[in-house]
Amino acid sequence: MKEKISYEIFEKIDIRVGTVISVKKNEKARKSSLVIEVDFGKEIGIKQSSAQITHYYNEENLKGKQVIGICNFDEKNIAGVISQVLILGSIDKEGKVILVHPSQKSENGLPVA
Repeated sequence: MKEKISYEIFEKIDIRVGTVISVKKNEKARKSSLVIEVDFGKEIGIKQSSAQITHYYNEENLKGKQVIGICNFDEKNIAGVISQVLILGSIDKEGKVILVHPSQKSENGLPVA
């Protein structure tokens, strides 16, 4: 388990629901990655991420899928892609990512608590 944090620190993390609107391969990445654009609604807008999630996901099964992301991290350059959001997923024993998503269709931009 990681170090405990206070509830006040947790409240600073902006976790939102969004819908994947585009997906393409990140050709410059050393490890197989996807460049994903997610619509987080009017307040946040469209954010981009580079994610190593190609074991289970591709353009066909990811586009239109709702995901959950942390929207207030600093931008990070990942193999030439400016990553603006961290899309959340669980990591299995083999290092494969399984995305976290709402169990029901949700409005883009809704906060997660």
